[in-house]
Amino acid sequence: MTERLITSLTNDTIKAVRARHMRKEREATGRFLAEGLKFIGEALDQGRAPVMLLVGQDARPHPLLDRAKAETLKAGGQIIVVTHAILEKISRRDNPQTVLGVFEQVYTPLDAIQPDAKPCWVALEQVRDPGNLGTIIRTADSAGCGGVILIGDCVDPFSVEAVRATRLDATNGYRDSPVRHPAIIMMGNEQAGLTDVLAAACDLNVKIPMRGRADSLNLAVATGVMVYAVTDAAYGSSL
Repeated sequence: MTERLITSLTNDTIKAVRARHMRKEREATGRFLAEGLKFIGEALDQGRAPVMLLVGQDARPHPLLDRAKAETLKAGGQIIVVTHAILEKISRRDNPQTVLGVFEQVYTPLDAIQPDAKPCWVALEQVRDPGNLGTIIRTADSAGCGGVILIGDCVDPFSVEAVRATRLDATNGYRDSPVRHPAIIMMGNEQAGLTDVLAAACDLNVKIPMRGRADSLNLAVATGVMVYAVTDAAYGSSL
């Protein structure tokens, strides 16, 4: 049998999937939960098939869903059909996605990174907000960065929310700074910024002008501004 049906909220498999919301469970099992067919399709494009594919009984036929099922089975994974109530329980939403995936976590060690592979990288120190981290990862990917490096006590990059400050003493403008490639953009959390140790390690500190009454930008927004400023210099701007 290629698919099995689960209708009980107390089923052990469903309990195990729900537990992926907790960081200690993700770290213990090395697996994380992703919601939505679009995300799963992006993972498949990167050669990553889910170890478990959960499909709602009311999921509509779709070529990408057929592909997800086929690649899950090919990789030795499971396909589980579940009720809408189970989807709500797992995703903790009233209007959950109809397709969920459980994936193996993959980390790239720092010494395996090849700096010259891309003109720009992003490093985040002590970033605590999963929404900011998720937005920064997507922005860095969109701009053509090589990846995002996490430093210190950061939020778990495999949390469901993630899978969903410029320092004021700088004198260089973010657009006209003499950036050399490959470059690494280092950002700290919104409250404290970079620690003194990492700030001192930077070749260049830059600032983004605050023309209104706000005295700072959201971390994800500030990082996005910097990412495009640096990558435009390398790839060329189409604006």
